[in-house]
Amino acid sequence: MDRTTTTPGDSLTRYGGSIPGGARQAAYRLTAPAASELPILIAVPHAGRAYPGALLDSMRNPGFAALKLEDRFVDLLGEGVRRETGVPLLVAQAPRAMIDLNRAEEEVDWDMFARGKPDSLGSYSPGVRVRSGLGLIPRRIPGLGELWKRRHEHSELESRIAAIHRPYHEELARTLVAMRDRWGAALLIDLHSMPPLGANGAQQAAEFVVGDRFGTACDGALIGACFGHFAELKRLAAHNRPYAGGYVLERHAAPAAGIHAIQLEIDRTSYLDSRMAEPGPGFDDMVTMLAGLVRRLAIAVADLGRRGEWASAAE
Repeated sequence: MDRTTTTPGDSLTRYGGSIPGGARQAAYRLTAPAASELPILIAVPHAGRAYPGALLDSMRNPGFAALKLEDRFVDLLGEGVRRETGVPLLVAQAPRAMIDLNRAEEEVDWDMFARGKPDSLGSYSPGVRVRSGLGLIPRRIPGLGELWKRRHEHSELESRIAAIHRPYHEELARTLVAMRDRWGAALLIDLHSMPPLGANGAQQAAEFVVGDRFGTACDGALIGACFGHFAELKRLAAHNRPYAGGYVLERHAAPAAGIHAIQLEIDRTSYLDSRMAEPGPGFDDMVTMLAGLVRRLAIAVADLGRRGEWASAAE
């Protein structure tokens, strides 16, 4: 499903991909001005809430599992920031329970499938994320156990990759390249939420975690801008611990080519209610804080673009 509509303020919303069994629902939506106003793209891969009935029927405890898997209402935070700043916003509408867009196509737990690992795959050693139960299709959640009533079929995986995973990442790559070509540099903010981090002794737990894959995903000036912003607001942030960034950053970050990326995790208690189920009293403040961060980062990204470092590196 590919279609484009005009939204108030002359922004365009493009819908792409499709959710298998989802009554022709698009897998993602990209809302952006006709010409980018800031060299930043916000992407939200884990807040999708378009659950086909067949998917819910196959889950052991769909209500609780969905709530635990989702980055609950991070898409609404992103929408608020988009309205305040004009940055493009890419939101996955397909739920993480169906397919995790922050995992590579190969990160599959083949024990979840009725026919097991394909013979063509040869030797296979699952990575840490797969072994933890959170592979391309999540298998289990701590405190809940197995998510599914039955084993999956290979055809289900293939259709989800073709209709959701590949179109989303192709759109993400196109948008970043177009933005880089316009500004000389571009920044992806891969926006997530996290459960509260445990305090370390007398040290307060961080409210934000900024991940750059240990310095490989973006210029250090952008990390400095992030921590400067949070410090001025007296909000505690951590760097790469415990979230350094996943497949999205692995695939799309290319600082030498002018495309930078960070993963930003936000403590859910900062913007949700006490049940972590609905927007809470801190929601509007969080939007304002993130909008300020985006504006600050935009200055740093534009400066990188003016230097033309990626073009020099390419030559």
